[in-house]
Amino acid sequence: MPQPAQTNVTEEERAAVEQEREELKDFVKSLTGDDIKSGNWFSKLLSNALNAYTQKVDAPYFEERYKGVPADAVVDQRVKMAARYAAIEGGLSAGVYSAAIVATLGTVGGASPLTLPAAGVTLLVDVAYIARLQLHLAYDIAVLYRVPINVDDPDDLWKLVRVAFTIRGAQAVSEGVTKVVPALVRPLVKAFYSKAVFTAARSLPVVGKFLLQRNVVKIGIPVVGVPVSVALNYYSTIIAGKHARAVFRNDARVDEAATRAVSRTDHPRSVLWVAWMIVLADGRITDDEALFMRKLVEQLHDQHDLADEQFANVIDLDVDDVWRRLDQETGDLSDLFDVTLKTAEIDGSVHKLETAVLEELRERYGARQS
Repeated sequence: MPQPAQTNVTEEERAAVEQEREELKDFVKSLTGDDIKSGNWFSKLLSNALNAYTQKVDAPYFEERYKGVPADAVVDQRVKMAARYAAIEGGLSAGVYSAAIVATLGTVGGASPLTLPAAGVTLLVDVAYIARLQLHLAYDIAVLYRVPINVDDPDDLWKLVRVAFTIRGAQAVSEGVTKVVPALVRPLVKAFYSKAVFTAARSLPVVGKFLLQRNVVKIGIPVVGVPVSVALNYYSTIIAGKHARAVFRNDARVDEAATRAVSRTDHPRSVLWVAWMIVLADGRITDDEALFMRKLVEQLHDQHDLADEQFANVIDLDVDDVWRRLDQETGDLSDLFDVTLKTAEIDGSVHKLETAVLEELRERYGARQS
């Protein structure tokens, strides 16, 4: 089995990983049996992983280190570096894994500080190390793409957690496995992801249980050794990084499109109405469309100091009212056609009903595609 990132490991890299592992051992030993069984250990890890880190890491932090380098290139390097460190940690953990961990995790309980054999501590340190690494990686990628993440906001925090651990559904993980993992290792990584099923509950303790269950696959394979731990740590981090890149790069794309659309319009008071008309045309609202609308609202406020309370209170859109609004506009309305076209395209496909609205807009006002 391939052993990625285990060749040419420098003493500095190994020392850095060992130092973090020692820090996390203290964290693990502070946990109670109830923390582990309930999954509450993960809520505690979040504070450990994010509080100081997010104060230090921001856009200027990366600008200073990667001056003039495009975000895509920096993200690629951060993913590779994180995967390398994950592989090193996997190699260090592998020597003390044993089947006894399963029984230990199944029986430990109570509110007293956790007392585990060395192998049990190693599993929890391994899980905590990779969890913290992937949280930092996802946060780095968000910062690099200028996607604001406020870890004190429950919605932002949940999005970061969901992205960091590819909690989005089987399709996202399956695509990641197919595109990233070599064929020889693919069955192992698929077993890692299919070992535990994440429930729909939006709960940090549930995430803690999920991560522990998923990682137990490392000691559930008959022959456990360095190659297994290295491969799982390495490729799960690669998949997490690629997933974070896809999510946050897309968020940045949508934000950029909204910023550009608002900056180019001469009719800001009609932008939201025509865009929403397009969104509702096919009877469904995709995630990208919802994000695009939110970014349009933000940009209209930032660029034009415009807040449309009437639009904000709309429940059922009256399309005839939108046309009446456009009738009152003056000048060339091609900028509004561009807004509607971008709205229709933002989620990657243009529905025939959206096309019909675009055609009507062109016919009514002679709007043209720029």
